Amino acid sequence: MKKIFNRLAMAGIILACMSAASCGEDRSGEYYALIGTKTWIYGVMQENYLFYEDIPSEEKLDFFERPQEFLESAASDRDGKNGVLFSHVDSVFTESRATSTYPSFGFEAALVRTPEGANTMRVLYVQPESPANEAGLKRGDWIIAVDGKEISQSDYYNDYIEHPTRAHAFTLGKYNPYTEEETENDEDYTERAEFDTLGVVQMPAPRYVEEQDVLAAKLIDVNSHKTLYILYNEFGENTDALESAFAQASGQFEDIILDLRYNPGGYVSTSQKICTMLAPQSAIGQVFLNMTYNDKINKTETLNFDANLLSTGTPLQYNNLYVITSENTASASEIVINCLKPYMNGRIIQVGTPTFGKNVAQQLFTDASSPNIELWLTTTYLSNSEGFYEYFEDGLQPDFEIEEDMGGELGDFGTESDLLMLPVFHHITTGSFPTADMPEEGSDDTEAQSRSTRISSKCKTLECSVSRKPKLNRLSR
Repeated sequence: MKKIFNRLAMAGIILACMSAASCGEDRSGEYYALIGTKTWIYGVMQENYLFYEDIPSEEKLDFFERPQEFLESAASDRDGKNGVLFSHVDSVFTESRATSTYPSFGFEAALVRTPEGANTMRVLYVQPESPANEAGLKRGDWIIAVDGKEISQSDYYNDYIEHPTRAHAFTLGKYNPYTEEETENDEDYTERAEFDTLGVVQMPAPRYVEEQDVLAAKLIDVNSHKTLYILYNEFGENTDALESAFAQASGQFEDIILDLRYNPGGYVSTSQKICTMLAPQSAIGQVFLNMTYNDKINKTETLNFDANLLSTGTPLQYNNLYVITSENTASASEIVINCLKPYMNGRIIQVGTPTFGKNVAQQLFTDASSPNIELWLTTTYLSNSEGFYEYFEDGLQPDFEIEEDMGGELGDFGTESDLLMLPVFHHITTGSFPTADMPEEGSDDTEAQSRSTRISSKCKTLECSVSRKPKLNRLSR
């Protein structure tokens, strides 16, 4: 640490002397202010980083970079996936732990390109009490233009989803895909537009939005089977909304559908509490999660299913847990599946596509000299009670694979119009999944509909805003 400071501080002093009228003034403090935070990050990484052996030597790093840029240059290739770096630097100057990072409209969307090359935004969900909700935007809407202009791939995410800076007018449309007959006949093909214009929605100015962990919770009847459906979008620090949903439905359901398709993770402590609620009584007091540190620290910590985390002292009583997943299901979401499996004896059933595949956690480090910075550093591998953690490459595999078609029908969550629900409903009713055979044309029986969900529209999903969300397994101890 002293060697880093001395060398870089001296370089700064020399530069100062070259440009100043006099070298008599000691300006080392100014230069330490520029490199001090990065020096601290480097020292923390040397001791605590799970992949410390991959850190470049100090002479290969630029200690004058911003903290996040410095961390990215020092991090291991193993500390990330699909362009997502797991370790990260946060500023404490956020509006609230529960709000969006920036002022936003409060909705998530996929950028979808039609077969004819039109870029559209397909709304996936809308946060309550948000500008998007006030404007009447809803799941499944097609946004075909913004301020009267076509949507480009370069402005889609930053300008309209994550960091809009002003109000916009969204043009909504109804998609009318061309038939094969039309595309084979040029004259018919150009007779009508690919989208009918439904109207223009004026969005209010963007603002900080309270992001709800539980976006939907309701009791549904699946062929006389009472089922609790919960769309859970983040493992935040507060579990009140989820506990309230369970409490209000207590004793009224036989099965649970936990929809994690858009959930990028959150706090490990929250996953421990939720898993304790969902675990069978026989698991209480048993190993929930193992956290294995690097060989310098040389230890494995264990978390148990803890009855003290439960307001009632006992876990929920139900039959099967159905978990809806996608490639955006990550981190703390994956802990739920992986750590419950050893105790559920086939009662935890995964439907959707393979999960993201993040089997490591980030621990919080702070420094009194940098009070505005939080360093979340990857420090541990995460494994279940059987020691399994090798899902980084392929994610956790579903029992029934079905992909949400973002260019197809996006029905209301937890209903038959939400096509990801059909195989779940089939399994709840019959105890098995539908076969993979294709339905006959015009067939309307439930099993045929379930099988047909494996067919995709001809639209291409270029990007999904949910995939940009940080994948979090946070250890805030």
